Amino acid sequence: MRHMKQVNVRRLHEQTGAIVDLAARGNVVTVVKRGRPVAELRPISTDEQAKTLPDRAALLAKYPQLPCDSGRFLEQDRS
Repeated sequence: MRHMKQVNVRRLHEQTGAIVDLAARGNVVTVVKRGRPVAELRPISTDEQAKTLPDRAALLAKYPQLPCDSGRFLEQDRS
């Protein structure tokens, strides 16, 4: 990763696209408001980009099917 850069809120507002491109190229950009760091803009690692959601049907297949409405099942369980 390259060295960290700082931008104030006004510059971020005026040059958002360029600053996002800077972060996408591997830079960490710290957003400063009134001289205090308030946020960081950093590239997403390739590990995070590769994450996908699990297959919903396969996940639901792991659980047993209830013979009735789940609300009724919970109501009977609480009684």
